[in-house]
Amino acid sequence: MKTILFFTIGTFFGITLYMSEVSSWFRIYEMFQFNAFHMYGVIGTAVFLGVIITFSIKKLKIKSVLDQRPITIPNKETGWKHYLFGGIIFGGGWAISGACPGPMYSNLGAGFLPIIVVIFAAIFGTFVYGVIRPKLPH
Repeated sequence: MKTILFFTIGTFFGITLYMSEVSSWFRIYEMFQFNAFHMYGVIGTAVFLGVIITFSIKKLKIKSVLDQRPITIPNKETGWKHYLFGGIIFGGGWAISGACPGPMYSNLGAGFLPIIVVIFAAIFGTFVYGVIRPKLPH
């Protein structure tokens, strides 16, 4: 049952990304050139909704839909270096490939097969991070 639910939500999310042109490399190019507000509006809306939803979950003590357990969100450790370096690496990959993780799979679902190279590169990068993670400051 969980698999069907997650597959349905993921499919809806992918269609939404594609229809809103968030997965378009041209929209991402416009964003990094500061030529259009489209992507900043989408990202800003997502951040705003994320803050509101997270606040609501914490204050209203909302329970999980699947097993009715309370949702707990642990506090994050303070620091800035890991966010700065991680953001530079993530943003660099986003600028080079023209896609972040969600739109990569949305583009694959839309039939843009060259994105397979980017997906494999992202998976390889994740593997490399897993290997060197113990040596990194956390």
